[in-house]
Amino acid sequence: MSDPDPTPPGPERSAPAQAPAAERPSRGRTAAVIICVLLAALLTTPAAVAYWGQRTLNDTTRYVNTVGPLVNSPEVQNAIATKVTAAIEEQVDIEAILNDVFAGVITDRPRLQRLIGPLSAAINGLIDRQVREFIASDEFADLWTAANTRAQQAFQRILDGDQSGAVQLQGDQIVLDVSEVIERVKQRLVDRGLTIVQNIPVPDVDKQIVLMEAPQVKQIKTIYAFANPIAQWLIVAVAGLYLIALVLARNRPRMTVVIGAALAANALLMAGALAVGRQLFIDALAGTTFGPASAVFYDTLLAYLERGRQVFLWLGLILIVIGWFAGSNRYGTAVRTTVNGGLESIGGAVSDSPVGNAGRWVAPNVGWLRVAVGLLGVVVLLWGNDVSLSRLFWSLALVVALLAVVQVLVGAGRSTAESRPVSPGEAVPGAAK
Repeated sequence: MSDPDPTPPGPERSAPAQAPAAERPSRGRTAAVIICVLLAALLTTPAAVAYWGQRTLNDTTRYVNTVGPLVNSPEVQNAIATKVTAAIEEQVDIEAILNDVFAGVITDRPRLQRLIGPLSAAINGLIDRQVREFIASDEFADLWTAANTRAQQAFQRILDGDQSGAVQLQGDQIVLDVSEVIERVKQRLVDRGLTIVQNIPVPDVDKQIVLMEAPQVKQIKTIYAFANPIAQWLIVAVAGLYLIALVLARNRPRMTVVIGAALAANALLMAGALAVGRQLFIDALAGTTFGPASAVFYDTLLAYLERGRQVFLWLGLILIVIGWFAGSNRYGTAVRTTVNGGLESIGGAVSDSPVGNAGRWVAPNVGWLRVAVGLLGVVVLLWGNDVSLSRLFWSLALVVALLAVVQVLVGAGRSTAESRPVSPGEAVPGAAK
């Protein structure tokens, strides 16, 4: 007679073999969440910079709208005026011309020699004044817009390897051609009687302003060729990774806090990178004609990226607060209970009106309605590619208002359902027993 089998029969026997299979989906889901949120956090800053470059540097209209206000900057006006005035005066020795004109007269009347200096200074002052008046005029503003349109297109050509245009790569320098400004100023001077400047030649080197030293331009062109095709979609991919992580997370309030922290951390990282880049840009142009205007040029060109960074920071902080209040902590639960109870009581008070009829439909569909409200807020924030703090706060206010309305309707629907009399055909469970 054989010994009885000591192994317990039935489900207990197969339980150890089934445990790993039950744990496997949970582990895979957790790994997917971790991978998605880590990838999104690492790519947030590169995606923001790539999107800014794609929407600003590659888009002629956006670029011109960005740098257009520079025409009113005193620093930029002074830099251009200094360059143009120096280019003209360097080719026209006013004092030598006056000495030649008055040579015979001065021989007879030597005291007239004393007038050469003041007259020379007056003419040079006239040149400088005409230059600055032109740069402050609407005519120059139109020329600035046209020049920057060509500059953006020329910069695009540089990245594509084309060396023609107003902005050119010469050796390790990117330079801006101001020859058209010089020619227009010369014509203004001639129109005012200073004909001696009409035919003066201006060397090419005096017609250019060094915008930046670019010893790494070859590497920049390589990066541009690789990154440009995916730049506009990278930010969408990052948003998708964050969304997937949130959907797959078992504890969504906690994941909301994690996503908010990642966005805030990236905003701080961008702030540091922009500050370092600003100082490097200023240092690169120090000692050049454009040096005094380098800071305002940098700040204006990167204004759109700076606004995006501020939005990232505030959006991150808002998500941290939302995740914290949506969590299972004592204070968050108390706030949610109080707010929801108050809104639903308002809905209950108007449940006899048409609001109650709408509430009966809203109550069972409240889950996806909240998601739709959140997506509407995102659309409002991103509409027109004009992301800003004011747009963020307006979209947040819209989302909060709509969620409040939804909760009021939920309260009205529940109150209507509770007060509706039970029809004779409806049986109450357990009543027949």
